[in-house]
Amino acid sequence: MSDFIYSKKPIQIESGDGVYMSDDGGTEYLDMGGSYACVPLGHGHDAVRSAVDEQLSKLTYVQATYPVGIREELYGTLVDAAPGDIDNVWLCNSGTEANEAALKFSRSATGNTNFVASMQAFHGRTMGSLSLTWKKKYKKHYEPLLEDVEFVPYNDSEAMAEAVDDDTAAVMLEPIQGEGGINPATTEFLETAREATDEAGAALIFDEIQTGLGRTGRLWECERTGVVPDIVTSAKGLGNGLPIGTTLCRDWIAEDYGSHASTFGGNPVIAAAANATVSTIREEDLPAHAAEMGEYLRDRVERDLGNAVRDVRGQGLMIGIEVGRSANSVLRDLAIEHGILALPAGRTVVRLLPPLVIEEEHADRVVDALAEVMT
Repeated sequence: MSDFIYSKKPIQIESGDGVYMSDDGGTEYLDMGGSYACVPLGHGHDAVRSAVDEQLSKLTYVQATYPVGIREELYGTLVDAAPGDIDNVWLCNSGTEANEAALKFSRSATGNTNFVASMQAFHGRTMGSLSLTWKKKYKKHYEPLLEDVEFVPYNDSEAMAEAVDDDTAAVMLEPIQGEGGINPATTEFLETAREATDEAGAALIFDEIQTGLGRTGRLWECERTGVVPDIVTSAKGLGNGLPIGTTLCRDWIAEDYGSHASTFGGNPVIAAAANATVSTIREEDLPAHAAEMGEYLRDRVERDLGNAVRDVRGQGLMIGIEVGRSANSVLRDLAIEHGILALPAGRTVVRLLPPLVIEEEHADRVVDALAEVMT
């Protein structure tokens, strides 16, 4: 029997250590994809492992109506880390769950039903999150989805201002589109979304599931523009590989969130991993390191590859390299010939989302390998 959902790659991964993973034959790979940004501290990080082991020795699970010390500690860690005046935390198990909660909370708090999202957006695969996801291939087998969704061109401020009205419950945006091709938002676009939602009494939701927790050189990508949303969602790297998501809300959202819950949200063992992850990212100032390494890597790509690539986009260690040919063919050659694992972001973009702890030697290896593959 096999999983019928996922297409399998011809590499069976058995272990990981830091920025490397190894297959069942002992071949070592440099992990420049981070399994979609899920391991910001790298594989097998001591702080996360110790926190999980300690919590496992005490308590594996109790549902969230019973206060648990490590869960309460994580609440405080997340509130302290949240952008602006966001002071309320809801815990779940994944990014799409965090976005589902954001959509439900915004409908309850505003009394409205309509949503605005952007073209090329990706927000998850459950029914609500999928409704605000752009690509038809993700949605066509499951329609009809939510019907009250308007998509505007990304970074089109005029279209955004026109789309938001008195029936809008929320605008949901990625500050940098991930699946859409590593497209950073302009400050003007995010400011327009903030102004339009304020005027209409709608919520502004930033999906920072891929951008957050230091990946782009700031703890949150929205900090780059100074635009504070009403809701920010986080997941992926939050548990350094363990399943957790969170929906962080301003008071006016939390005060009228409706009725929502999650059986395993805030599991004490996973909460321990998340608390260790966020604390370590901040204590070791990994956002600054990501900014430094990202600039180094992008500069080397632009200098050494030149016209061999069409564009280099992103912030920090969220990098898209538009190669002008099949990204999957480039990724195959990187893996087989050079022992480097990375990701696509559309048909022609190679996406790099490595652990935030990579160093210059790792960046050099990637650029040298790309140069060989591209020429």
